[in-house]
Amino acid sequence: MTTVTNDTTSDYLKSLQTVTSGKTGDSTTGASSLGKDSFLQLLVTQMQNQNPLDPQDNSEFVAQLAQFSSLETMQNLSTSVDAIGGMYQSSQALQASSLVGHSVIVDSGSTNVDTTKGMTGQAVVPSTSTVTTVQVVDSTGTTVRTLDLGEQKAGNASFTWDGKDDSGETLASGNYSFIAKGSLDGTATGLTTYLPATVSSVTMGSAGTSMTLNLADGTNLALSKVQQIGI
Repeated sequence: MTTVTNDTTSDYLKSLQTVTSGKTGDSTTGASSLGKDSFLQLLVTQMQNQNPLDPQDNSEFVAQLAQFSSLETMQNLSTSVDAIGGMYQSSQALQASSLVGHSVIVDSGSTNVDTTKGMTGQAVVPSTSTVTTVQVVDSTGTTVRTLDLGEQKAGNASFTWDGKDDSGETLASGNYSFIAKGSLDGTATGLTTYLPATVSSVTMGSAGTSMTLNLADGTNLALSKVQQIGI
């Protein structure tokens, strides 16, 4: 009659300790990072050291093989996802390089204006506005021009500033704020403005975050905040 000796039990415990310590073959990983190779070796060690008088049930081996297959599939999936993430970051880098030096339309209240060329922006009108205005304010907080847009229906109302003040004098180029207001149902209401800005550089985002556009006026914003990309 065949019996299980102490040597057999000792060999199994030694094999188990070797696998879980992460020192099998060329592996140097710890117990917290058991992979499919370690899992398979554990299964083989278990089969080699099972009690011949009471062998493990076949269904249990099948269940363990199914777990091994699932583990391998998840590891392969993780590798594929990492590869896709790398390709996505490369695509972002390509997009970023094409944006530098270009003009974008962003949700902002101020922007850097070349007064020799003027500027065109938009005010978001949520509902019909009977009186719509845009105040142009310089860096000192002084209102240098008020643009009268009249009555506007719901939507985006475009406005153009030629870089001149109310007296017709061309102002110095620099940073200007644009304060849009509308009369909605008889109530004076501040309106959101979309203004052009030039992208001076791009900061790539880390994992899980989008890249950031650094604008010529010193501000920055996420790519997702861009309303329109111009030339």
